[in-house]
Amino acid sequence: MSDDVRDAGLVAMISSILGGGKRADSLTLPPLAEIPPAAPSNGFEAVAPIPEATPVKPEDAPSTAPAAVPVAKIATTADGKRLLPAEAIADLVLGELRKLEDFPATGASVTVYGYRHWNAMITFAPFSTSFHNATRFRQAMPDLVFKLRRFVELEI
Repeated sequence: MSDDVRDAGLVAMISSILGGGKRADSLTLPPLAEIPPAAPSNGFEAVAPIPEATPVKPEDAPSTAPAAVPVAKIATTADGKRLLPAEAIADLVLGELRKLEDFPATGASVTVYGYRHWNAMITFAPFSTSFHNATRFRQAMPDLVFKLRRFVELEI
């Protein structure tokens, strides 16, 4: 089967999935002479020289220093708990879990749900950890969430 037939079939399948009314026969491919080569023929590519950066002179610099940006105030509740969005709480939980032995570097995600009594759920990507370790991490979650609820409230 030639590449043109495969390409036409692929275009037809994609356009039918996307709902396009175009047929693959109406697609015209550019001649090979118009397509730029993917790699240089001699194995080396001509590169234009990089211009030297001009140093900034003191007289070009602004005369006044930028004003200091005020630090954002952390929102708290009446009883002193920090108000944080779900993503920030999930990052806190994940950060605490990463301190545990054999916690996977990648493949774990924490979802925070609820309102007043928020909770967290941990999921693992396939082959990111063993079943035994995943069970151990899931058993540690309730204690971790209980401790964090004393200091953090979910912001809606």
